[in-house]
Amino acid sequence: MISSVNRQVIRWAEDKKEEIDQLKKLEIYRREFLGNVSHELKTPIFNIQGYVLTLLDGGLDDPHINREYLLRTEKSINRMINIVEDLENISKFEVGELKLEFTRFDLFALVKEVFEFLEITAGKKNIKFHLGENPARLRHSGGDEKPVFVNADKERIRQVLINLLDNSIKYGNDDGYTKVSFFDMDENILVEVTDNGLGVLQQDIPRLFERFYRTDKGRSREQNGTGLGLSIVKHIIEAHRQTINVRSSVGVGTTFAFTVKKGF
Repeated sequence: MISSVNRQVIRWAEDKKEEIDQLKKLEIYRREFLGNVSHELKTPIFNIQGYVLTLLDGGLDDPHINREYLLRTEKSINRMINIVEDLENISKFEVGELKLEFTRFDLFALVKEVFEFLEITAGKKNIKFHLGENPARLRHSGGDEKPVFVNADKERIRQVLINLLDNSIKYGNDDGYTKVSFFDMDENILVEVTDNGLGVLQQDIPRLFERFYRTDKGRSREQNGTGLGLSIVKHIIEAHRQTINVRSSVGVGTTFAFTVKKGF
């Protein structure tokens, strides 16, 4: 009897320890998250404050200063708006309030649209976009491009592609490339976005989809990203009841791979 009670007490203690450890991890994550939100918002707020004070201190009457500082103020305001909107979207995904609008569309054509949309940005680093060779599924025997139909929320998948491609540009090498490939996975299409950029350390990979997580904080903030892009990508793919993963090697490049339901 005593030994039985003792085992129960031990099990109870082990369960409570796991629960306490989990709560500690959540508390660390909460503090880190709030600290990151505070930091991300402070930067544009302080910038705006500086620009406004300069204008009030006489800069408003100087034509060489007033327009430039107003433009900088607008840029900082837009950055804050993007952060708030991204956080709002993530919150809606987490509580199931953001509804998806499923349609059948050509994913191949959508990728080409995103290529065109980001062409100028990629051109600044002379990064080339490519569609991965997959002739059996992407081309007819006559050589014409073959549609890749999927069933998903087109605008959300567009957002996924823009975020992943933009990310590959930010952390890509000059004169590099980003390639998008499609693979037939029975009921799904597997999409891979591959670059030959800087790559990611193995210890950073598990945290890439966390809000505001940056592998190189100084360099990342120079890129003017909100730090929420990959988190949004993960939420969108999971809202489609699909999966996304990443593999990377430093100095070699990174591949993000996600699945989308076929549009039969």
